[in-house]
Amino acid sequence: MPVYCITGTNRGLGLEFVRQLAQSPDNTILATTRSLASDLGDLHAVASPATHILECDTGDLKSIHTFAKEARKVLGGDQKIDFLLNSAGVNLASWQSSLTLGPDDLAAQISVNVLGPAKAVEFLLEAGLLSDSVRILNMSSGLGSMQRSLAAPRKCAGYSISKAALNMLTVHQSGDLRARLPGVVVIVLDPGWVKTRMGGDGAVLEPHESISGILKVLDGLKDEDNGKFLHHSGEEIPW
Repeated sequence: MPVYCITGTNRGLGLEFVRQLAQSPDNTILATTRSLASDLGDLHAVASPATHILECDTGDLKSIHTFAKEARKVLGGDQKIDFLLNSAGVNLASWQSSLTLGPDDLAAQISVNVLGPAKAVEFLLEAGLLSDSVRILNMSSGLGSMQRSLAAPRKCAGYSISKAALNMLTVHQSGDLRARLPGVVVIVLDPGWVKTRMGGDGAVLEPHESISGILKVLDGLKDEDNGKFLHHSGEEIPW
């Protein structure tokens, strides 16, 4: 019975992860949301009896640390996380270019989009909650690919910069974690341009299309995929 831990599940891609995974009674799901006081009606509607909704603000180190402790209580001593899906993220002040970056906006995106996944992995590892062959997915974007950005109109500068940083974090995690978890596979993944609130106007993919593809990619990951940048279709993306 696999254990999935998913951040940012109150809406968008995180919510769709829960919806699809909750359809199997075999899956134990730790579904996190920034605040338990927010409107979680959609999340409760798709959750299974084996879904545990926990608070984790990925922009707050104390909150991430508290979440790791709560996750340990939920899983007890018998279960460990088999799939860690770092899907929480923010795209702030998307109109800003490299010439108009707001320091606070950029710092907030780095905090949530880079430090959040870094500390989630660190604190869950410290708590002994990651299985030896855990699959870790850091949700990136095509905007985080420098090669693709060179060939397309630049946009969402702060978000793009934070996702490029997340890509490098993944490269480091894929090496650093192998010393502790011999079977770990860490990837960074582009979900495509999805019709969510973050995706905005012009998005072409339905959430269920993107997430069903991602889950197929996760199920098929091999040892040699460690450290790769993949598309939801399974295609490798240039850095």
